[in-house]
Amino acid sequence: MASINLRFRQATVEDAGQIQQLVESAFRAIDSRPDWTGNAELASTFRISVEEVMPRIVNPDNAVLVALDDTGNLVASIEVAKRGINCGRISMIAVNERYQKGGVGRSVLAYAEAYCRQTWNVEKFSLNALSTRKTLIEWYMRQGYQKTGETSPFPRERFTSVALPDDICFIEMEKEFSSSTGEQGQSV
Repeated sequence: MASINLRFRQATVEDAGQIQQLVESAFRAIDSRPDWTGNAELASTFRISVEEVMPRIVNPDNAVLVALDDTGNLVASIEVAKRGINCGRISMIAVNERYQKGGVGRSVLAYAEAYCRQTWNVEKFSLNALSTRKTLIEWYMRQGYQKTGETSPFPRERFTSVALPDDICFIEMEKEFSSSTGEQGQSV
């Protein structure tokens, strides 16, 4: 895939519908990499509503950041939130299926980290990943995130029709920013 020039901005309420569609399609995308998607049946039933996206956009302690291509089309989105004094929480990262496997996710994550550092003076980042998505967890580790040893429960009640592994959960991960890791983002 040819490289893509991304333009970033904070999402507005007018973007909620497009973000909802992007997040659903990104989570449902079939990926040939083993353990990237995790449970295919779970991925195919994932749903998020515009009503769930909207509060994420308007919350003053959150920002949903969007990446656009040169023609203004939505390519990716990511949610960041301020947690405590110096921690930023990364969630809801989604990349248009057409742009997956081309480095867009890495660019979006780096931009989100830089945004948190510049906006909230964040020194540590946290996120979680579904335990069945082993290749995704490894990808986060290559981006500097480490498993904390903590887990959080998976909302089984939202997926009662899906046969889920007994041990499914979210793996908590963190990344400390230090001068030894260098500035890892783009300026915002």
